[in-house]
Amino acid sequence: MIHYEALTLDALCERLAKRQNTLILLHARPDGDAIGSALALRELLRAMGIPALCACADDAPERLRFLTDTEQGSLLLEEGMALDHERVISVDSASPEQLGALYAKFHHDITLMIDHHRAGTPYADYYIDPDACATGEIIYALAKRLCERGYLSEIPKRVLYNVYAAICSDTGAFRFANVTPQTFRVAAELLEAGVPADEICRALYDSKSEKQIRAEGEAACRLNLYDGGKIASTTFPYEVKEELELSNEHLETVIDVPRSVTGALVAFAVKQPDDTNVYRISMRSSADFDVSAVCKKFGGGGHVRAAGCSVRADSVEDAEKKILSAIRESM
Repeated sequence: MIHYEALTLDALCERLAKRQNTLILLHARPDGDAIGSALALRELLRAMGIPALCACADDAPERLRFLTDTEQGSLLLEEGMALDHERVISVDSASPEQLGALYAKFHHDITLMIDHHRAGTPYADYYIDPDACATGEIIYALAKRLCERGYLSEIPKRVLYNVYAAICSDTGAFRFANVTPQTFRVAAELLEAGVPADEICRALYDSKSEKQIRAEGEAACRLNLYDGGKIASTTFPYEVKEELELSNEHLETVIDVPRSVTGALVAFAVKQPDDTNVYRISMRSSADFDVSAVCKKFGGGGHVRAAGCSVRADSVEDAEKKILSAIRESM
């Protein structure tokens, strides 16, 4: 069994300060924390004179493209890109499976992983802080330490912007249980530095495409309540997605429909991304219930109150039954 080293923040600084062309990987189907953290790390490295590029198995969803810039408008690697990298760092990815197709391509080169998930499988030397509300919070701590140690004279404005977006995204605009006093201290420092919090929050939460709204409406029509309303779910079969001409990214927020039901302690969404028997599960908890433990049974993981996995089933109804049974066994 390969042993990977747990790094201190100072040791991480020393590793990152090495002049090596760097490829930064983020998890497939990237969210705001993954994108914001990766781009913030890229800018930190570039500020130290280190060439860096971000890559993902999937491109940024439309609703998060305000975080990317004209220089790297896409997170997808084009032919011939990243071939001269000297090291690979993963960000916000708790297990190799979360990197998708890029893990098979680059796993021999991954030398560092930076993450905040409590449940995961280290696959390189790592810095993991499970008390951080988001990987973005770790990147901010890293940026401050790089300045303290003289590697940077100041933190670039774009780093601050992306860090705030990462934190705001992973905390549900500071509404989720992963928010700590430190989260608010970091947010206050970012606001004092001039980060436009209202602009970021509006882009993350108050701006939805017509198709995303239609997806949430269909999810509401397919809402199911179990065990006296303690468990809420919704299903989204492939044929419905095709009928409404939706893409997978339009389904990202359908979990918010069952999660928002009054009295629901556990919520989950069953989505069929293509015409196969593999279903993606998003799960949330509003009580003292560890949804990551349930998802881990199916090879997934995440946080105590927000996690995901994939299951094989004969139908969307069968997938729903499997997840429902696993939740009941754990309650």
